[in-house]
Amino acid sequence: MSDKIRREKRTGRKIAALIFVFISVFCIVFFAARGRFETPIASTGVGLVISPFQNAISWISSKVDFISTTVNDILNVHEQNEQLKAEVEELRAKNLAASEFEAENQRLKALLGYKEVATQFDLVSARVIGREAATWSSMIVINRGSADGIANDMAVVTEMGLVGHISETGINSSKVQLILDPRSSVGTLVQRPESRVAGIVEGDINNPTMPKMINIPKNSDVIVGDMIVTSGFGGIYPKGLVVGRIKDIQNEESGLLKFGVIETTVNFQKLEDVAIIIQSREAPPAPIQPPAQQ
Repeated sequence: MSDKIRREKRTGRKIAALIFVFISVFCIVFFAARGRFETPIASTGVGLVISPFQNAISWISSKVDFISTTVNDILNVHEQNEQLKAEVEELRAKNLAASEFEAENQRLKALLGYKEVATQFDLVSARVIGREAATWSSMIVINRGSADGIANDMAVVTEMGLVGHISETGINSSKVQLILDPRSSVGTLVQRPESRVAGIVEGDINNPTMPKMINIPKNSDVIVGDMIVTSGFGGIYPKGLVVGRIKDIQNEESGLLKFGVIETTVNFQKLEDVAIIIQSREAPPAPIQPPAQQ
């Protein structure tokens, strides 16, 4: 009995499958021939039969169109986003370049203004192209050399004051020994008219950013805030170049002399452009005359 029921179930499934295949074939033939002829009598019945299939196909088609449109929109947005990123990076690079050009223009304008004021000097502008790693605060390299008329012992300045002097010259570059170098020595004096105390400015190995003015008599008239300028003695630095300002005064260990800690007017940490004094038309100071013999 059970075998008979199973056979009937299998037969029923085959009949349902055949009906489904028949309907599918009929729908395909109907859609293919729909544009060629019409069957008014059977159109109503056929419409009832194929209506669910048409609705399903229409729904699937609309979903496919929606997904396709969404994917295209996403791809377009991604492409536009990448283009905008590229434009932003390009604008940022241009902005940085413009800022750098503006900063360079201001520095060169300041040097040009100094050239117009310091008419007693013939100046050649130069750019700092390097620093020695071992003597970072003592030596710089500039892009001017003997081909530009540069020679050893020429003074190097900015519009703010004294930088140092040429210590070594190449054809297209030179080394500049800064006044921060402990090996350097600059003849200086107090600019204040009622003082005019002389001394020597040299680099301090214990304070690389602030040199000191040594050999100041203990009872001399030097106070905090005094401006220090070059004295002109020594044959390298012309007279009157600004060095810096006295920030502190301390006594030497011997107790006979004192020294002044100087805050330089030149910011050596931001040194980018300088000028070399290749000729000075200022008359050198008169030599010191020894006292007459009694």
